[in-house]
Amino acid sequence: MEHEPESFPEALADALAGLQRLIRKRLRGGTDGPRLRGAEVDLLRLVAERPGLGVSEAAKELYLAANSVSTLVNHLVRDGYLVRETDPADRRAARLLTTPAADTRLRDWRQRRAVLVRREVDRLDAADRAALEAALPALRTLAANLHEEAEET
Repeated sequence: MEHEPESFPEALADALAGLQRLIRKRLRGGTDGPRLRGAEVDLLRLVAERPGLGVSEAAKELYLAANSVSTLVNHLVRDGYLVRETDPADRRAARLLTTPAADTRLRDWRQRRAVLVRREVDRLDAADRAALEAALPALRTLAANLHEEAEET
C-alpha cells in the first residue's frame, strides 16, 4: 500500500518539532548542574522574562495544567533555580523569581544555542539561508495565530 505524500502543514509541523527536539538534545550536554527537561527550561525562561509571575499565570502561558507547573516549580525550587515568594496582594498566592544560578544557566543556554544554530545555518547554501530568513515573518505570524487561538479556548 502506497503512503500519501505529507501535506505541507504536516511537513511544516514535523520539521519545526524536529528542529526544536534536536536543538534541545544538542544543548543538553555540556551544562553544569542537574539536567533540565524542556518544560523546566520553558518555565525558567518565562519567569526570567516576567519576574513575579504566579503559578496559574505560568500554566496558562505554557498551556499546561496548574498541577504540572506546580510540580515543575517544586523541582526548580529544590534545584536552586526558582524562588517562591508570597504575593503581598494575596497571601494565598505565590510569585516566582529566578535565582542567580538560573540566570547564569539561561544566559549560557542562550549563548550555546546561538552558536549551535549559527554554525548550522552557516553550513547551508545562500539560497537556503535566504529562504529561512524570508520565512521568519510568516512563522512569527503563524505562532501569533496559534497563541491567539489557544487563548480563546
